[in-house]
Amino acid sequence: MAKGQKHRDPEFQQYVSKMIVQDGHSIVKISKELDIPYSTIQKWVRKFRDQQRKEKQEAQSQLLTASEYKEMLEKEKQERLELEEENEILKKAMHIFTQEKS
Repeated sequence: MAKGQKHRDPEFQQYVSKMIVQDGHSIVKISKELDIPYSTIQKWVRKFRDQQRKEKQEAQSQLLTASEYKEMLEKEKQERLELEEENEILKKAMHIFTQEKS
């Protein structure tokens, strides 16, 4: 690390970046208040925005298309019908076995 440079932890970098990106504070103002070089904060903000963009893309890639959603619903409906049918068979079997004991 060069002389005069301070290492800031990632949580602090993210906090400063959120102040700028989400709260609308200016980089110049924050730079002066925290005594951090403008270029350093600019790098943090760029990194934060890239991370947000990546998270948004990942979230969108996990969304289902209409046809995938329809297939999922049909599969769940079929499974539910099969379970209901199995339950009815078990109920009838239980009724038959309890009558034989009496």
